Amino acid sequence: MPALLPILLSVLLLFGSLQPGYAASADSRLPREARVPGGLALVPFQAAAAPRVSYQDARVLVLPQPKAGPDQWLAVVGIPLDADARLAQQLNIDGKALSFDIEDKTYKAQYLTVKNKRHVDPDPEDLKRWAREKAEMDAAFSYWSEPAAPVLQFALPADGRFSSPFGLKRYFNQQPRNPHSGLDIAAPEGTPVRAPAPGVVRATGNYFFNGNTVIVDHGFGLTSLYCHLSRIDVTPGQSMSAGEQLGLVGKTGRVTGAHLHWSLSLNNVRVDPLLFVDEHLVIDKK
Repeated sequence: MPALLPILLSVLLLFGSLQPGYAASADSRLPREARVPGGLALVPFQAAAAPRVSYQDARVLVLPQPKAGPDQWLAVVGIPLDADARLAQQLNIDGKALSFDIEDKTYKAQYLTVKNKRHVDPDPEDLKRWAREKAEMDAAFSYWSEPAAPVLQFALPADGRFSSPFGLKRYFNQQPRNPHSGLDIAAPEGTPVRAPAPGVVRATGNYFFNGNTVIVDHGFGLTSLYCHLSRIDVTPGQSMSAGEQLGLVGKTGRVTGAHLHWSLSLNNVRVDPLLFVDEHLVIDKK
């Protein structure tokens, strides 16, 4: 019996760490912090009751932290690519300001040649179309839902090589454009694209720049975007489990070849999706 005591103690400790409630499980599966433009900050603070937190007028994901002590919380904050590292960033917590600092980061430049000239210099009708589509996507990115538990870890949505990392300074036909707001995964046309985490489809469509597109809401201001698909296999309002098929890799919209563009949006800010992916899953992908 004495020899069994260490084993029994280990079992008790294991079950003690798996108490019900998302706070305990979330603590051990937080995304990686990167306090840089395009990254995210994990900001601890104290509040007596469940707080409402915002950053740049967008609501922020907040987790209770009972292991840290009573009334302890953690804000998980997406930082925009155009954030100025020289300035303190401000959270609004129930009307009170809390500052946090970020560091600057220099992203590499990428020069691409696009054959469809309208995808570089759109005509007035193209711009009107894009304005309508952008409004639809912005509504999906800013949507707030509260499922039973927050999603804090993602799988990769497609098998393939990482062809263009997040944050690149982009030039199309030598003309500067917005930084790359997602991760490109190069894969043959027809490769399955699967939901990397549970969620609800908020929007689908064929967009001027993005081609066939799916947007999935994972709750608490965390949203994922999948672009350039050859086929869409889901409809708005559809609930998705991790691993279910969203569509197929394609080359629709503004592309130079078949690939998946995958973006993650946190508090309506595009952040590096690999911060939410286990580092072991990205080995040999770059």
